[in-house]
Amino acid sequence: MKIRLIPALLILLVIVVTVRLGFWQRERAHQKEALEAHITQFEHAPAQPVSSQAVELKDIEFHRVKARGSFVADKVVYLDNRPYNDQPGFYVVMPFKLADGGYVLVNRGWLPRNMSNRETIAPYATPQGEIEIEGIARADASRAFELGQGGSAAHQLIRQNLDIAAYAAETGLPLQSFVIQQLNDDGDKLVRDWPAPTSGVERNYGYMFQWWGMAAAALVFGVYAARRAAKKEHAPGV
Repeated sequence: MKIRLIPALLILLVIVVTVRLGFWQRERAHQKEALEAHITQFEHAPAQPVSSQAVELKDIEFHRVKARGSFVADKVVYLDNRPYNDQPGFYVVMPFKLADGGYVLVNRGWLPRNMSNRETIAPYATPQGEIEIEGIARADASRAFELGQGGSAAHQLIRQNLDIAAYAAETGLPLQSFVIQQLNDDGDKLVRDWPAPTSGVERNYGYMFQWWGMAAAALVFGVYAARRAAKKEHAPGV
């Protein structure tokens, strides 16, 4: 039986690529499961106090933290395109001046958008004076897809994403390398039903089986095509 080289190579390439993509999705699922185990462990650990002393992100990410200080309301940023229960809205991100000096960004929670005017911010409360907040240390205040530079030229308070280092340079505030995702309720009427950082494990496993299914289909098709070509080869009069 003669094997046609180019079709065979194409089928082999499809099998190799889809099998590799399946393994990649499995690795992503395993990474999320390992992260979930760490997060569960951190959730039951005592909250680490945040001070003016700089902390590297790798040493504190996903840990429960607490901080004492006051909000800097005049430097608030609203992160756009953050839906909640299919309703458009913003994340309210505000610097928090620590009691012993230094600053840390706080993602205070979700606020619904004014549907008649997207740049009108719904009212919410900001605690005055020194308070204590608790939350989870995160690498950023959430990331959303954007084209080009983040931010809105028409309204600088509303942005698509917020880079900590860039915002520190912009404001001159000595910010910590992480953002506190606030958990405690301080009466501000913001929603804090945060999405799980490890969500989508089931989707990864689903994609894994899809890719491996495509690899199996390509193999079956290749065997079928080869057998059909062989039958034609040995058919009378061919």
